[in-house]
Amino acid sequence: MNNIEKNTKVSPVAWVPTLYFAMGMPFVVLNMVCTLMYKGMGVSDTQIAFWTSLIMFPWTLKPLWSPFLEMYKTKKFFVVLTQMLTGVMFALVAFALHLPNFFAVTIALLAVIALSGATHDIAADGTYMSVLSNEEQAKWIGWQGAFYNIAKIAATGGLVYLAGTFIKHFGVTQAWMIIMLIIGIIMVVLGCYHFFILPTDGKKAVEGKTLKESLAELWSVFADFFRKKHIWYYIAFIILYRFAEGFVMKIVPLFLKAPRAQQGLGLSEQEIGLLYGTFGAAAFVVGSILAGYYIARRGLQKSLFSLALVFNLPFVAYTLLALYQPQSLPLIGSGIVLEYFGYGFGFVGLTLFMMQQIAPGAHQMSHYAFASGIMNLGVMLPGMMSGAVSDALGYRHFFVFVLFCTIPALLITWFVPFTYPDKKQ
Repeated sequence: MNNIEKNTKVSPVAWVPTLYFAMGMPFVVLNMVCTLMYKGMGVSDTQIAFWTSLIMFPWTLKPLWSPFLEMYKTKKFFVVLTQMLTGVMFALVAFALHLPNFFAVTIALLAVIALSGATHDIAADGTYMSVLSNEEQAKWIGWQGAFYNIAKIAATGGLVYLAGTFIKHFGVTQAWMIIMLIIGIIMVVLGCYHFFILPTDGKKAVEGKTLKESLAELWSVFADFFRKKHIWYYIAFIILYRFAEGFVMKIVPLFLKAPRAQQGLGLSEQEIGLLYGTFGAAAFVVGSILAGYYIARRGLQKSLFSLALVFNLPFVAYTLLALYQPQSLPLIGSGIVLEYFGYGFGFVGLTLFMMQQIAPGAHQMSHYAFASGIMNLGVMLPGMMSGAVSDALGYRHFFVFVLFCTIPALLITWFVPFTYPDKKQ
């Protein structure tokens, strides 16, 4: 008992950044880095797009098995286990790259990593919610988002740049083998670190349940979620909050690269990478951290609408860029900086709302996973439609259309009811 009490008093600065860095790394590598790896190794665009999209499904489907994580072992157990498993799987991917049928084998291994990574997300968020008070959650929510995205910068910036350097010296296959091994080592080291540092609430579910009992409890967890006060309003809220972003996130890079004759800005890959990887990334980190302190000072209920406003502000900037098509790189870069700052500042409001207004209860970790799965669906659906809408309207009218899509989000945020107080009494 003394060990548990001592462990729970570990400062969040010792584990929140590393925990969410570990959460971001596998998601970004599977979603973005591996597409570049397969492209360099001669796999067709059709195969890359289909299979690297298919293996991302566990992050949407994770609510289906999240209740089982509350039935067996502790949250810390699953965090450490999945980090170690992910590291070992990345090492196996590295060694499989030399096989004649490397694509099929590595896709299967990456699917296991996806399942492990989605499970890690559930347990990591569960640890964050169960160990920290509401006030502490608000204070550290910005650091959580910042280090998740630092993992994105490290993967899409540092590791990809490193891969390009290795390719010149060792060839494509050997270079990506080294990169996958580096990722594997990073994940195993993080797993070892969290084994000693990560706090636990000491709660461990009763083991020895039959399958029938487990399924009955699973159904009870689902039923309890939909019996929550205001739940249907909350579901609509978390879908609409990112509705406009769902349309924009796939189109903005295409808009930046498209020729000016096609209503684009005509930027090169190098210019886009510079703006996104440096100034945009820095703006996101600053926005995330400032939002955490902003919410901690004012309370979530008083802050939520202003967070939603800042979150949707970048869409105004892109509309102006599409209408006037400026040639000044600093001016275009200011739009990207505004996008990343607004996203970092506004997104923490939605994350904290799901943690403090939707998740609380007997199945906190599972219900947060349900909410985040619904949120991902809310981004995925408009994203699937965004290409067709953009082709039909053109970039200029597309961004005007997106501005109208922000209205439902702002309205539902203004009237959103709160079930629980901002701070523990």
